[in-house]
Amino acid sequence: MRYLTVRFLQGFLLLLGVSLLSFVFLELAPGDFFQEMRLNPQISPNTVARLRAEYGMDRPLRVRYVRWLASVVHGDFGFSFAYGSPVAPLLLVRARNTLLLTGTATLLAWASALPLGVFCAAQPGQWLDRACSLLTSTLLAIPELLLGLCFLALGVRTGWFPAGGMVSARFEDLSRSQHIRDLLWHLVLPVVVLVLGSLPILLRHVRAAMLEVLNSTFIRAALGHGIPTRRILFRHALPAAVNPLVSLFAYSLAALLSGSLLTEVIMSWPGLGPLLLEAVLARDVYVVVGAVTFSAIFLVAGMTLGDLLLFAADPRIHSEKLL
Repeated sequence: MRYLTVRFLQGFLLLLGVSLLSFVFLELAPGDFFQEMRLNPQISPNTVARLRAEYGMDRPLRVRYVRWLASVVHGDFGFSFAYGSPVAPLLLVRARNTLLLTGTATLLAWASALPLGVFCAAQPGQWLDRACSLLTSTLLAIPELLLGLCFLALGVRTGWFPAGGMVSARFEDLSRSQHIRDLLWHLVLPVVVLVLGSLPILLRHVRAAMLEVLNSTFIRAALGHGIPTRRILFRHALPAAVNPLVSLFAYSLAALLSGSLLTEVIMSWPGLGPLLLEAVLARDVYVVVGAVTFSAIFLVAGMTLGDLLLFAADPRIHSEKLL
């Protein structure tokens, strides 16, 4: 219980620091949401000053931050100047879309990395190991931005996949089964970009963890007793290599949740990424702070999930925490 309390306290302090730094950086940036109004001759300076006072933008930074924290407690996360509504409903819809994208990508990336890493470690230097090494080296050399643009161009030129968005224009006229099919079809390109971006690191770590276990004494003893290789790999070696892989799973989930924003912008996926970009360009302060805070929440949640899984999977850690 103490272990969980410490982890949650650390996560809370991290979120508090991220939100405070977001406020400070936005305060240091030139201009604000009402800057363009001053350039409009039809809007008087008194009107702009009244709007700034109405939304509390004339208050000191510390006062605005405390008021924002109070709105977080009430579940509003501030007020959006551009949308004219509380920030929380805007973030919740976009966060759901981001979770759908990154959750699917995480599952597919691990479903590919685990068997490939295990078989590469079982036959080091063979054709599969060399092919995977070439693939991971190539993917590591390609920036995620370029990867996203290439698949976007593929969708535009061939028409095989939707080139943007989450659903088709005629989505409301489709049946329930067609809804699912249409959503999955729109998921293909952004999910492939995220999977290819994370697969090299996952595959190399799985292979390294399995190689270390396969060189251990108990695996050689199992091979000497004539136990089938496939059973040794997945029933004995893989569970023994689970500790670093659990930590890696948490890191990959957190990285995808907080790092998928660029892919969302490129692929026009209606997640937190496009919302954050629009808010930055419009100087919509509370939407920016809310989106950054939600991304940090994803990061903290992923790392906390990894700690919990590792705590449950490794009896040694469980015993140490109880002492």
